[in-house]
Amino acid sequence: MSKTIEHRERVTVRFAGDSGDGMQLTGTQFTHTAAVLGNDLATFPDFPAEIRAPAGTPAGVSGFQIHFAAAEVLTPGDAPDVLVAMNPAALKANLADLKLGGALIVNTNAFSVSKNLERAGYSANPLEDGSLDGYRVYPVDITALTLTAIAEVGLNQRAATRSKNFFALGLIYWMFNRSLEHSLAWIEEKFQAKMPEVAEANRLALKAGYNYGETAEIFTHHYVVSSAPIEPGLYRNITGNEALGLGLMAAAELSGLELFLGSYPITPASDLLHFLSKQKAYGVKTFQAEDEIAAVCASLGAAYAGGLGVTSTSGPGMALKAEAIGLAMMMELPMVICNIQRGGPSTGLPTKTEQSDLLQGMFGRNGESPLPVVAAKSPSDCFYAAIEAVRIALTHMTPVLLLSDGYLANGSEPWKVPEMSALPRIDCAFHLPREGEVFQPYARDEQLSRPWAVPGTPGLEHRLGGLEKQHETGNVSYDPENHEFMVKLRAEKVKRVTRSLPPTEVAGAPSGEAVFVSWGGTFGSVRAATRSLNQLGRHVGHVHLTHINPMPSDLEAKLSAFDRIIVPELNLGQLALLLRSELSADLVAKLTSAPKVQGKPFKERELVALVVGDELASALSLKPDPLSGEPGEGDAPPLIQIDDARQ
Repeated sequence: MSKTIEHRERVTVRFAGDSGDGMQLTGTQFTHTAAVLGNDLATFPDFPAEIRAPAGTPAGVSGFQIHFAAAEVLTPGDAPDVLVAMNPAALKANLADLKLGGALIVNTNAFSVSKNLERAGYSANPLEDGSLDGYRVYPVDITALTLTAIAEVGLNQRAATRSKNFFALGLIYWMFNRSLEHSLAWIEEKFQAKMPEVAEANRLALKAGYNYGETAEIFTHHYVVSSAPIEPGLYRNITGNEALGLGLMAAAELSGLELFLGSYPITPASDLLHFLSKQKAYGVKTFQAEDEIAAVCASLGAAYAGGLGVTSTSGPGMALKAEAIGLAMMMELPMVICNIQRGGPSTGLPTKTEQSDLLQGMFGRNGESPLPVVAAKSPSDCFYAAIEAVRIALTHMTPVLLLSDGYLANGSEPWKVPEMSALPRIDCAFHLPREGEVFQPYARDEQLSRPWAVPGTPGLEHRLGGLEKQHETGNVSYDPENHEFMVKLRAEKVKRVTRSLPPTEVAGAPSGEAVFVSWGGTFGSVRAATRSLNQLGRHVGHVHLTHINPMPSDLEAKLSAFDRIIVPELNLGQLALLLRSELSADLVAKLTSAPKVQGKPFKERELVALVVGDELASALSLKPDPLSGEPGEGDAPPLIQIDDARQ
């Protein structure tokens, strides 16, 4: 039968299944294909918090959401247009997010087993009790169809069943008029040499899923999402942790230093260590330490020796690194501490996102020990945030805290690869001995930065350590007035970072009824909400802070043009607390904290509701329409025609 082709500007798809169903791989493959076809996109991988949660339970569900479009994409989407549920638990955990009238593809095989329904918390089969009447349900026996398609390969049933994610991927490729070529090439590269039978099974399953969409009468529509108008250049799909690693490598090149990463594995920071450990050919040195303290101390040693010392962790590791970070601040050595935040406290929600380490980064050390704090705003911005953190560290001779989070670290988006020649150099000069000079290791330049002397340089012998230093000479000093002077001097050195910061940008309206102030990974959803509100005729602005300590010197002037200041963040109001200590009493009276601590990023609708109210935000229906309606105009790109699943 003929299928109707419908053109859509943007679509959100979520794959969900057990943690062993390969949903992250499925989502990643769809993402790469969307990127190759020129869509703008954003993704949100969602992992179980337990290493191996009980199979078939909502706690063990793994999800991957992708929002792809023919226009700019700022968020992974408020709610999916299409949900692929591989078992009852996946349906249970995700159905509430699927928009009414949305497409629901369910693996019926998993719903035929009463134990699966019980583990998911269903007393009756939702495919039969009418509870899904508000959605367009497509029942597909994905497991059985996969086993039939790959029967000739000869895998045992357990191994063969693992290919069902590729059947689901092929079906979604058909639904959205995607080519199979990228995934077929990936299968060849990944499996053909060492596991040819697995490669063949995955190929057959992928093609079978595609063919099923073409031939099954339950599917009457498929959809075209055209390429987005993007600036010409070389692009790659990149995650936040990959961008962070590349940014650190670029900063090392721009400063002429050797990059050293000392790290201890911890979710969600471990991928940075994994990525940089593969870059030995570019002079990158990585050290997987026995614990967090050893990792940060090794990085501090690298900074002492004249290298670009970096350490990475998440909140629990930050607690363990605190003393050594304070030592780096006291020694005034340049080092970058990457904190990829996760849900806390303690072990908390290790695979969920949160912004709750801001106050820890600001104050989580003994004594008066201020540090510059920089935060990335998107997966690709992690590249530039890394360069900025290194620039501040080297220019001001101080450790710098670089904040990312699980949402940014694991999420991905297209990134235009910059030319190294277009990136500004980072001035980095070691102090050299001068004839007749008596070296003063704590002498200051106009930035109040002390000189950086490589150990072992004749004539530059000096003493470093955690005890208080005498001004200029660096000798140990217990003098009370010198201590107070040095404490104030170190604080002033951090404040002088503001001298090199760009003017604060106000997006949306330059003045009006409200302004959002955001930081970190909330950028995309806040910017999207700001645009939507202005399109509705509301005068709303958006200020996003990359530099949190010190804050930009022009911030107060920019915020004073608005009647309300709304601070949405994924914690209980930590930036709001800092703003209340920085702003005038008049502006503090306008400030509203908007916290969310659910392990999930903000939705655009939640932020719009902060300005117009919940009822009006719901009535405005900001979510895209479900996948339905009349065919779009114009010719669709050519379909991939495959006549047989074994072709």
